[in-house]
Amino acid sequence: MSRSTPEGAARRRQHAELFAALGDATRLALVTTLAAGEPRSIAQLTAHSRVTRQAITKHLRVLERAGLVHCQRAGRESRYRFDPQPMDEMRAWLDRVSAQWDTLLARLKALVEE
Repeated sequence: MSRSTPEGAARRRQHAELFAALGDATRLALVTTLAAGEPRSIAQLTAHSRVTRQAITKHLRVLERAGLVHCQRAGRESRYRFDPQPMDEMRAWLDRVSAQWDTLLARLKALVEE
């Protein structure tokens, strides 16, 4: 198991950061919006929202640190786009954990039914 390796520790930190980033309703809404279309500016992301531009900027920074969004400068404007790779990696990790639990539960069931 990767728990004792530096790579395993780094991966756990990355997963924790991703879960933390997605654990906020505003950030989850931003990811949903960005995943559904083209890169958007902060003005576009706040157009129909009660959330201030400053707050959206802070949320986008958290999402950027987690690798979920990337900022592209176009003149004076910053446009943010969604990057699905961290979500794909997390899905693969969750699938592996789920398979491990399925195996363990099957073994437990076999022991109980003996």
